[in-house]
Amino acid sequence: MSIRTTVTLDDDVIARVKHESKTRGASFRDTLNDLLRAALIGTDTTQRRTLQIRPSHMGYKPGLNYDSIESLTEYGEGERHR
Repeated sequence: MSIRTTVTLDDDVIARVKHESKTRGASFRDTLNDLLRAALIGTDTTQRRTLQIRPSHMGYKPGLNYDSIESLTEYGEGERHR
């Protein structure tokens, strides 16, 4: 089932869809529908992959005070980190 509706598209969007339809050798309507479907699938949260972070021990630097945020920031960014 399809519904005919009126949509106002910006000039740059029309140009990009026309270019894409020429590249695909498809009609403007089919290309626009395919692009909208792809965009809608991309926003579907069930389709998103979760980011998996695997921690790894990187050891300790001798002489570095791990209890002081100030000293760690100074080590990472230098003495003039402010």
